[in-house]
Amino acid sequence: MSTETIKQQEIPAGTWVVDPVHSSIGFAVTHNGVTTFRSGFERYEARLSGGESPRLEGSVEVASVEIDEEMLKGHLLSPEFFDVQRFPQLRFASSELSVGEDGTLRLLGELEIHGETRKVEAGGRFAHLGGDLAGKERVGLSLETTVDRRDFGLDWQAELPSGGEVLEYAVTINVELELDGEEA
Repeated sequence: MSTETIKQQEIPAGTWVVDPVHSSIGFAVTHNGVTTFRSGFERYEARLSGGESPRLEGSVEVASVEIDEEMLKGHLLSPEFFDVQRFPQLRFASSELSVGEDGTLRLLGELEIHGETRKVEAGGRFAHLGGDLAGKERVGLSLETTVDRRDFGLDWQAELPSGGEVLEYAVTINVELELDGEEA
């Protein structure tokens, strides 16, 4: 076991705001035990504060869940799942964010879904672009974590006629954020 200190990379100082055109927030869950159902959200906000103590905060508008089938969307927005009338947003606030020299990202924080707040850990990568085609400085975060939806009060379930359950309880959350340096 090496006692060598892991070198850290610093997120550039300043405030970074999400570019929603080049970002996405999605989730995936096994359905009927045979396929992975994937969806995401159209409306969200994220802000990254860089420097010595970086912090990531964000929110998602639950009603913006991307599902073309109206009955399924209605079910997800109902009290059996997200209960959008009582809990219109998902929220996240980091407590710790570190980036290894190779860009490996580790994020700890609190995730609020359905009025329930739980500590989560996500891993991924960080990238810093000196300037895009328009000369604007950008950073990128790719994050992934898996949560048990029951921890957030999302415990709807149905048994299949052949045995087994319709939905896994484990849900993978994928976040791809491209952020611009905020103008003063």
